[in-house]
Amino acid sequence: MTLAFAPQPPVLAPVDNDVQFPVRRLFCVGRNYAAHAREMGRDPDREPPFFFSAWAETVVTGDATIAYPQKTSNYHYEVELVVAIGKGGRNIPGEKAMDHVYGYAVGLDMTRRDLQLEAREQGRPWDTGKNVEQSKPLGLIRPAGPGFDPGHGKIKLSVNDSVRQDADLADLIWPVADVIAYLSGLYRIEPGDLIYTGTPAGVGAVVPGDVMTASIDGLAPLTVAVGAPVED
Repeated sequence: MTLAFAPQPPVLAPVDNDVQFPVRRLFCVGRNYAAHAREMGRDPDREPPFFFSAWAETVVTGDATIAYPQKTSNYHYEVELVVAIGKGGRNIPGEKAMDHVYGYAVGLDMTRRDLQLEAREQGRPWDTGKNVEQSKPLGLIRPAGPGFDPGHGKIKLSVNDSVRQDADLADLIWPVADVIAYLSGLYRIEPGDLIYTGTPAGVGAVVPGDVMTASIDGLAPLTVAVGAPVED
């Protein structure tokens, strides 16, 4: 068999110096903190979670500089707890959901907000706002185990050392186990999947030259700079 062209190499997210996590798919939860739902003009009641997806190649690992994307003048940060899936399954009950977690990391869901809101107003998918090259920076993955509780702990983001987002994982409308259980009723989740669990209030725009620092208690922090506008 002859390939028409060389396939893209896999996207690998670091766990430590010797272990790499091969990324398969990204599932992102929308409006999973009540205060953020309100700032986006939506009801924060606990309705079933909804998801949007992104390509694996949107992931940028470790401290990095990302290009400011094309076709936007309102590029927003969103700090999130990311869940790395290590065991596949379908229709997973909530009490078994955490058995499918490989580990956790700090992540950013960068968003072309103007394009997202335009799509929302027209009842169209969010892809052009959310599924953007270099839009899903990801910190070091910490394997699940003692020392980190995905249900409690500060989640924060600063821009140029000014705190913009400051909340607690306890504020999640749908905690990790519930998100996994619900998602596995829609798709068979697989090892390598990443779940971006939603962002707290305080989202806002960044411009080239800004530096974002994202942190969650118990996880390695993530620093991402916004570079010059993208060029071909």
